Formats: sequence, structure tokens, C-alpha cells
Amino acid sequence: MNKLISFLTILSILFLFGCGSNEKQNNQKSGDQVSNQDDNSGVDEDEKQDNGKEDENDFMKGMKNFTDMMKQGSKVETVDFRKLKELLPEELDGMNRTSASGEKTNSFGIKVSQSEGKYKSEDGEQNIKITIIDLGSMKGLTGMALFAWTMAEIDKEAEDGYEKTTEFKGYKAFEKYNTKNKNGDLEVIVGDRFMVKGEGWGVDMDDIHNALSLIDFSSLESMKNEGKKDS
Repeated sequence: MNKLISFLTILSILFLFGCGSNEKQNNQKSGDQVSNQDDNSGVDEDEKQDNGKEDENDFMKGMKNFTDMMKQGSKVETVDFRKLKELLPEELDGMNRTSASGEKTNSFGIKVSQSEGKYKSEDGEQNIKITIIDLGSMKGLTGMALFAWTMAEIDKEAEDGYEKTTEFKGYKAFEKYNTKNKNGDLEVIVGDRFMVKGEGWGVDMDDIHNALSLIDFSSLESMKNEGKKDS
């Protein structure tokens, strides 16, 4: 979750600075043209102030547009993370659950609820983490930026692994696996709202598939309209 919040923060900063940078570049180009036409003409002080106000207004408009995009779908109260936590398997095949946690955060008006379970083999050589996230208020720009694979078809293969978009239990999914170190990820979008993610270290991809198969996807699907408010 910390990585998610950090990403949103960086995304907003980059966007805002990008807006300011573009405006600054445009103003510099305009100033250079005036200077080239007449080096001795100068710029009227009132005109400088007006230009400064226009820049500030453009910047504020850019920030408002960004905030509006970030808040698309924000009229959704996320599912209590405790309900998501109940969906975590108590154990996996050959692995014990070492921890189960959950949290709810609100950043930039974006509400996110998640639960997380960690599993480990007795010898500690195999590890799997399952995360269930309610993305109820993460629509538009934010959702596309975080999970761009939902809008694409991917099929890549190399000597040390692969990544591809696929289906899991009838839902759009993305998986990648490194055959050299036996690490892999499987992300599944459920009901256009929830993201279920399985991460494995020192395991086969089938182990990650089997772990997520223990999630009650039908129960998660039934929550897709929970907390929605009328506009």
C-alpha cells in the first residue's frame, strides 16, 4: 500500500510540474520572439503582471482537471478491509499463513481498501503473498496508469521468463514469471473494481495459480456494487 500511495503522489507531482513546465516553456518562447523582434522594446510591467496571472490561472486549471480525473468514481465507499481479509486462505498447499493484515487509506481523495496475507513453506524457501484491493474510487487516469495492462493485449517471452495478459476464473488477468529465479506475479481484476494479486518467490507459476484459486471470487464479485452512492 505504501508503494501505491507513493506512486499516486509521484504521479500528481509529475503532472503538476509538467503543466507548469510546459507553460514556462511557452512563455519563454514567446519572450524570445519579442526579444528577437526588438531588443530595446522591453516589456510593459502591467503586461508582465497579466501574463503572470494567466500562468497562475492555467496552472490552477491544470491542477483542478487532474484532481477531477483522480476523483472519477470517488462516490464509492470502499469495502471494509476486514471483509476482504476474510477471503484470504488460512493456509496454502504446503504453506502456512504467517500474517494477515488490512488497511484503508485516503490520499488525494482516492479511497483504497486492502487486505494482505503472507504464506511460507516450513523450510522458508517458498513464499507467496496474496493481496486483495478494493479499487472502487480509482477510475479514469489513475486506474489506467496503475494497471495499463487492462487496456492492452500483452504476450512476451524471453529466455528467462514471460509476461502476458490472460484470463483467470473468467476474469481479465496479467501474469509474469521468471524461470531463472522462480519468481512470479498474477493480477486479476474482478467486477471492474477489485484487484486480486498473487506474488510468489521460489515457486512454480502453478503454485501462484493454485493459491488464488482458493479465493472466493464469486463472493468478491457480489461486493462490486457495495458502497456506491447516487451522483
